[in-house]
Amino acid sequence: MLPDAFPWWGLLALATAAFTDVVTDLLPAGLLPQMSSALHVPEARAGLLVSAFAVASALAAIPVTAVLRGLPRRPVLQWVLAGFALLDAVTAVSSWYPLTFLARLAAGVLGGTLWSMLAGYAARMVPARQRGRAIAVVLAGITVALCGGIPAGTALAGALGWRSGFGLLAGLALLLVAWIRWQVPAFAGEPAATREPVRRVARLPGIPAVLAVTLLLLTGHQALYTYVAPFAPGRTSLVLLVFGGATVAGIWITGIVADSHLRTVLLTSLTLIAVAMLVLGLAARATAALLAAAALWGMAFGGAPTLLQTALVDASGPAGADVATALQTTVYNVGIAAGSLAGGLVLGGAGAAPLPWVTLAFTVAALGAVATARRRAFPRRRRPERGIPARVPLLPRA
Repeated sequence: MLPDAFPWWGLLALATAAFTDVVTDLLPAGLLPQMSSALHVPEARAGLLVSAFAVASALAAIPVTAVLRGLPRRPVLQWVLAGFALLDAVTAVSSWYPLTFLARLAAGVLGGTLWSMLAGYAARMVPARQRGRAIAVVLAGITVALCGGIPAGTALAGALGWRSGFGLLAGLALLLVAWIRWQVPAFAGEPAATREPVRRVARLPGIPAVLAVTLLLLTGHQALYTYVAPFAPGRTSLVLLVFGGATVAGIWITGIVADSHLRTVLLTSLTLIAVAMLVLGLAARATAALLAAAALWGMAFGGAPTLLQTALVDASGPAGADVATALQTTVYNVGIAAGSLAGGLVLGGAGAAPLPWVTLAFTVAALGAVATARRRAFPRRRRPERGIPARVPLLPRA
């Protein structure tokens, strides 16, 4: 491979790892009746299998990343995926709820560890000028999981039983261990002498602002997205289909332009989300307006995680990206929980109609944060090598 060649196969392996994590996380949500029956628990307790993964991921991301950051990166990534294979296999065969719950907790710990590594790994694999594009490829695994993986897993469970979905995920994780050994370069961990404390990474210029925008965006997004069904009764599946398809377009466009116009594209994305919320707040009863707004919302939101991850790695430097991304993983999950809670409170008190206005308020706040952080977190001209030194040595090939 030429030095400047774009490492498609390695990045696609990381994207598939992201896909595996998201499907492992969310697949039980579509299988609650079958899983509750097989595990002999009510559906409400089966639903805790999703919550357990998310909570463990949020709580483990920072401390586990801090403990593991000195180890060689590729073996850590391979062991995490081997752990996914084992725990998905346990979920596939278990008929005892406590064992399944413990497997989900452990998988959540691995999920938090995985997410803290993916963006930083992608950033190290390419020159700084291709960083946004590389991160976009990896995060496309999320979109593929949401648009295709989870619906396909649910359909497969209907045909072959819910255990088949987790069995296939276990097999995919094992294949990924070999794929990563074949196509993903080996990077050294951070030497103890140069390792920055987590608190110092959190205080690097730009990091707090990126985390704040992440929290505002996810809280606002989740406030409406969680309750699409009561907001658009009878049209929920169509809205989600349009939204999901539009996110594919959004992440594709972002991958093209993120490296050269990150600040402009992020401001544009947030503005388009705000416009979509205005349309939903004023004219959601009209099906054409509802679907147009869903498409605009999906396209704008689809690229936002890539933009925020790229800004985060720019601020931390690729060598500090694992810790910075661990912080963002926790903030991301807090935003999801806070948005779901806020939306639920609004829904219970005033109904579904005000939900777009809640999302609009958080989106406008995120816009303001980006606009005022132009020197540190979202500069007009990117300075990718700020923060912790970017160059991390490759390990010798075995």
